Amino acid sequence: MSIRLAREDDDFAETHEINVTPFIDVILVLLIIFMIAAPLATVDVAVDLPSSTAQPQQRPEKPIFLSIKPDLSLAVGEDIVARDALGGVLAAATKGNKDERIFLRADRAVSYGDVMEVMNLLRTAGYLKVALVGLENRDAQ
Repeated sequence: MSIRLAREDDDFAETHEINVTPFIDVILVLLIIFMIAAPLATVDVAVDLPSSTAQPQQRPEKPIFLSIKPDLSLAVGEDIVARDALGGVLAAATKGNKDERIFLRADRAVSYGDVMEVMNLLRTAGYLKVALVGLENRDAQ
């Protein structure tokens, strides 16, 4: 609450206007603090992912498997493929159908970064439907 000093009759008159400038300053400082602190709060989150017990989906008649071997070489089906020729080999295997699902398998020893690199190669080639293949674990809950 603020007070206005009037010179005429020396009575103090109250004004009922709220000074919102300090309020806005505090809100902006809090906004900046939360904008900086929010991304940092999720960095050290430990995640223990559960096994999947979902029912397996029906496989297509002729699925296309892209495998990443432990030595980081790629194979489409049983054939070894160079990374720069991956798009052409997949185009031949899918007959140019970019909407066909590619089943990506990776050895347990392959790092997450290497799997993401292969997924980026698939995206660059125009294949956006990628299914990750894993072992079923029916005992997990």
